[in-house]
Amino acid sequence: MLHAGLSEFSKWLAATALSHTIQVAGWIIPTLQTIHILSVAVVFSSAILVDLRMWRLLGRDQPLPDVARRFLPAIWPVLLILLITGSLLIIGEPRRSLLNSTFYLKMALLAVAILLTAGLQRSISSSPNFWDRDRTRRIAGQFVATVSILIWCGILFAGRWIAYTQAGCSRFYFIFRGQRPGGQYPRERSVVSAD
Repeated sequence: MLHAGLSEFSKWLAATALSHTIQVAGWIIPTLQTIHILSVAVVFSSAILVDLRMWRLLGRDQPLPDVARRFLPAIWPVLLILLITGSLLIIGEPRRSLLNSTFYLKMALLAVAILLTAGLQRSISSSPNFWDRDRTRRIAGQFVATVSILIWCGILFAGRWIAYTQAGCSRFYFIFRGQRPGGQYPRERSVVSAD
């Protein structure tokens, strides 16, 4: 039922004037993808730099609040750019995302990452030494940083994997079966009879 509704919505969205413009103009999708990927790099690196500082693997000589103040605020305006470019990419190719379970995995991970990052930023701004007060909090901070790194990496992998999945089914499924996505089959080998 939900899949049928999403399929109909995707068809409708693909038939809109904006979708048609995005599909037909050869420069729009590559430009949007470039902006989207560069924005992902900014958000990912900002979050990871703070996480690595929590692990004391980077910037040991700098207090965590200073590192967080330097890198975390950059995430929020760039997330807005990601929302805009991602929405336009969906409008241009709605079936690619809206009927793809990998897309929903990416969105779920992104929601968790946003909540985790906002919570981290809030805890540091309300109590600058919160994660450095004692050994227990440092260990908890390292756990949070590890989860954050795994979630952000999951977002990257899921985002990239969207290009290789169709409606939740991996292209590799077809390849292993000797088929190509889209129903194209490799040529059959002709068998010559020995009679």
